[in-house]
Amino acid sequence: MKTKKLLALLLTGAMTATLLAGCGSSNNNADGGAADSGADAAQSDLAYVQDKGTLVVGITEFEPMDYQDASGEWIGFDADLAKAFAESLGVKAEFQLIDWNSKVMELDGKTIDVVWNGMTLTDEVKSAMSCSNAYCSNAQVVIVPSDKAADYQDAESVKGLSFAVETGSAGKDEVEALGASFTEVADQATALMEVASGTSEAAVIDSLMAAAMVGEGTSYANLTYTVGLNSEEYGVGFRKGSDLTEKLNEFFKTCYEDGTMMKIAEQYGVQAAQASFFRQSPCHAAPLPGRPSNPRHVRGFCAFLRIPLL
Repeated sequence: MKTKKLLALLLTGAMTATLLAGCGSSNNNADGGAADSGADAAQSDLAYVQDKGTLVVGITEFEPMDYQDASGEWIGFDADLAKAFAESLGVKAEFQLIDWNSKVMELDGKTIDVVWNGMTLTDEVKSAMSCSNAYCSNAQVVIVPSDKAADYQDAESVKGLSFAVETGSAGKDEVEALGASFTEVADQATALMEVASGTSEAAVIDSLMAAAMVGEGTSYANLTYTVGLNSEEYGVGFRKGSDLTEKLNEFFKTCYEDGTMMKIAEQYGVQAAQASFFRQSPCHAAPLPGRPSNPRHVRGFCAFLRIPLL
């Protein structure tokens, strides 16, 4: 995995400054964010972040959204967008690994400033955080050993399996809805390890991660995904009442319009078949940095960017 991620550094490093500049130049009015929000400086998240000079991003290891290359640098679709957003605010992005089940506590306690890690916009999430517009679509999918996949092609057939699921995740919610037995683990990467080792019979993870992490040419060549259990959208979470939320929505809109978001998406194989309010383009597979192209892995799990153009 680390060898493959060394190539990620080589392929993406040269583009990073260009991509950051593309988005960063779009938000020169960052200093006006506190006034726009109607909050005074003491209450403004924008002012707080700019005063300390960092945007602390809460993440878990989640390829292709947030993962480390061979040098330890955090890269990925979400990580690169977060760096570009921080740049647009005149600050530096710092990445903090968190317990996903404690993300709201971390946010409210100001251990982190934002949760940006392929986060599903559930009612629970939206009630606990100030969430951005949806920027990516996803699904929860069932992971099983490849040699058993033919037996598990619909939701009914997987109900009797024992699952590994990430604590506090949308995958856990789907397994609970199935009425299946499950073991909670720290993150989705651990859920895959549980299936690979035979400790659990199946896992439920995000389709974007499944496309990157299982099947031929990956670290889990003997695993595959079968049943899609839902459809959902990703968003980014700030503290309740944060004026950074609107700043990020403006940033998303600008980065879509100038093409920066699509360039980053293509680097990590999550390029979009654009939603109806954007021009249409076909969903197609692209290799992750350091990975051979394998359209079978992506088969329909392309992201849809859903950023309203106001």
